[in-house]
Amino acid sequence: MSFRAVVMLAVALAACDRTGPPTKSASQGAASVTNPVYHFEIPVTDMDRAVHFYQSVFGYELSRQTVDGYEMAFFPRADGAPGASGALARGDVYVPSKSGAIIYFDVPDIDPVLERALAQGATILYAKKHVGAAGYVAEISDSEGNRIALSAVSD
Repeated sequence: MSFRAVVMLAVALAACDRTGPPTKSASQGAASVTNPVYHFEIPVTDMDRAVHFYQSVFGYELSRQTVDGYEMAFFPRADGAPGASGALARGDVYVPSKSGAIIYFDVPDIDPVLERALAQGATILYAKKHVGAAGYVAEISDSEGNRIALSAVSD
């Protein structure tokens, strides 16, 4: 197994339900923190194109609004549910990249998502790979040139 696959497996396993003791947040004292990421923003240069890409590939309905002068399109959020949500973001401080943080989208099955992404002009950056108990992962470029990842527990 390559170093990259080992790292991705470790990240995927870390995202799974933990059985150890709860961790503490400095701002919350003894409160349990199971998913410390609350919100992410994916940089875009063309909001219409990016919204079309993400809605077509994942089937989400994104909600558009302007926040502090920046154009945003928010992914659905289920308050109280595990995991994080975020937004597409356009503005002078948002620069798409393949070299920054990688956001993993949890999907039921990677193959149909890859097909829809390719139909929308994406390229595969890391082909679908089995990573043991964590399931499968793949990485693609989005419509804006960002590296994003897909994760699925089963084939």
